[in-house]
Amino acid sequence: MAEIAKNGVPTVSSVVPPQSDMITGLLAGESIAAGDACRINAADGFVYRASGAAANANARVSGFAAVAAALNDPVTLLTNGNFAYGSGLTIGAMYFLSGTVVGGLADAASTGGTKAIAYSLDGYRIRILPGGLM
Repeated sequence: MAEIAKNGVPTVSSVVPPQSDMITGLLAGESIAAGDACRINAADGFVYRASGAAANANARVSGFAAVAAALNDPVTLLTNGNFAYGSGLTIGAMYFLSGTVVGGLADAASTGGTKAIAYSLDGYRIRILPGGLM
């Protein structure tokens, strides 16, 4: 399994995603980087980076952070759309929640990230798979 490295700061590359494809009004429970796969914690309602290290609630991906957020800052999660994310990506490759890099992507399933959550559109952009988010 290989981790998919971010190339700089991931940016939304969709033409204005529809309001129905984003979740707003949330706060960060930790420092979150743009493009991180995130989850909404049912216990406190805060957003945290998702982890595929175990098959538990931490592996439930609610969306991808549109921009970076510090602890207690507002967070917008995208549930559909495109991100300028990496470099040298393989067109059409499926990506899963990483089991080793919290909030990251990998090219193979992890213990908790068994469903693909994104795929590569070209050498640098990914497309969020709404059906893969849980």
